[in-house]
Amino acid sequence: MRQAGKRERGASLPETAVVMTVLLALLFGIVEFGRAMYTYAFVAQIAREGARWAIVRGNQCTLLDHCNASKTDVQNYVRGLSEGATDVSNINANATWPSTGCPPGSSGNAPGCVVQVTVTYPFNFIAVKLLGVTQIQMSSTSQMVISQ
Repeated sequence: MRQAGKRERGASLPETAVVMTVLLALLFGIVEFGRAMYTYAFVAQIAREGARWAIVRGNQCTLLDHCNASKTDVQNYVRGLSEGATDVSNINANATWPSTGCPPGSSGNAPGCVVQVTVTYPFNFIAVKLLGVTQIQMSSTSQMVISQ
């Protein structure tokens, strides 16, 4: 067997540096993708929950709190669903009651009409800041028919 010459000594150090750079970039990419997927699933879930909350608080509701719910009521309810690493002040929920989704003779917050809740939340990247991308807006919309 040949012994390593003076020129081959330390050759594994640059190879290790290149491989570790690639592996760490891949690891941080996987972590950021997982965080982004969690945030999108969270935004979609609270949009559904906000719409569910609004459909039982129409203008004929009598037994529940916040009957005849307004945009502010829906916004406050959705913000109250915050969990994990989300910042409550960045959750924006917009509830609308389109008149095109109502049966004839009904309007607004009446049973049979539609409520649409759109939730937006800014997702902040941690590891990707080096590439210049720091934030993307996550958004989800849920639409349901008012029952009360």
